[in-house]
Amino acid sequence: MTLREIPPAKPYFPQEDIQQIRNDVEKILQSGMLTLGEYTKRFEEGFAQLCGVKHAIAVNSGTSALEIVLRALGIGRGDEVLVPTNTFSATAAVVVMAGGKPVFTDIDAESLCIDAENVQKYLTQKTKAVMAVHIGGLVCPETNAIGEICEDHKLFLIEDAAHAQGSLLDNKAAGSFGDAGCFSFYPTKVMTTGEGGIITTNDEALAKKARILRDQGKESFSSNIIVEVGSNWRMDEISAAVGLSQLRRLPEFIRRRNEIARYFDKELSDLSWLKPLHIPENALSNYYKYVAFLASEISRDDFKQKLREKGVRPSGEVYWPPLHMEPVYKRLLKVKDGDFPVAEDVCRRQVCLPLYSQMTLEEAKYVTEKVKEVVP
Repeated sequence: MTLREIPPAKPYFPQEDIQQIRNDVEKILQSGMLTLGEYTKRFEEGFAQLCGVKHAIAVNSGTSALEIVLRALGIGRGDEVLVPTNTFSATAAVVVMAGGKPVFTDIDAESLCIDAENVQKYLTQKTKAVMAVHIGGLVCPETNAIGEICEDHKLFLIEDAAHAQGSLLDNKAAGSFGDAGCFSFYPTKVMTTGEGGIITTNDEALAKKARILRDQGKESFSSNIIVEVGSNWRMDEISAAVGLSQLRRLPEFIRRRNEIARYFDKELSDLSWLKPLHIPENALSNYYKYVAFLASEISRDDFKQKLREKGVRPSGEVYWPPLHMEPVYKRLLKVKDGDFPVAEDVCRRQVCLPLYSQMTLEEAKYVTEKVKEVVP
């Protein structure tokens, strides 16, 4: 890669980790235990320790993690789940797949996350759960306040923590605030297993049911007795071995991403037309994304195209368009453009600069130089 080819994201596997994974894969293949074996167990134990929870259940995607949790909590026909309109489609789609109804809410303009005010605004007698989505690596700043609302109204709090491996709020880890946390290990994430996800919880009954649901509804891995309507949501052993390697590197990844983010903050601080997403002092972001907001007069499409022409490829927004503007949800939920003006405004102006765990300061300098060049 030259300095004129800065990718939006890049998985990082140092050579020594690649060799360790090779050794682990050889052991797995020789053992004949290719799924739900020792590596998956170790990965689950390590991730539970990271989050400070009793249980972690490894699955084959972040989407699967969300769907399993909803089913384990009994979300179904007639139940409403509050979902911020600024999220990936999976957050809402799993509610539909479980038989419930996603009810969109607007967001906080500074954090891009759902806030307590919007939770209160959209509560109804049918509300059964709230999805708190941690955006770009930032734990939703009002998670604790939302948790209090959920407790008062006897609602489930589910963390969509797909972006937030290792992120903290008040020194408490993402995935430990709600009834369950759901993480993704897609290749663009701060740590990856290729494809994969994990559920975190302190709820013994939820954990037990999640383990049953992920393995076709069988009462146990060694049994053929079906006790629930489940599916094949298992994580395989090779993915778990990759996950163990990445989990060991996670603190290093987060430190480096924060170093690059602080450099970006410093170098871009004098720009009147670009404002980085604010990270509260009580939060540690893993900087899955470096999010910034363009002034309203700046065309995001032009800005991104000019950066690409200079070899800097911005990553995808988190998110655009908001879900209420997507055709499928307009059709299913009868929502429309203009329903959530805060999300429409800030999401239309956001841009995500490239950032990855092995980015050098030289590469970061190149990014900031080109950002300054494209808007005179």
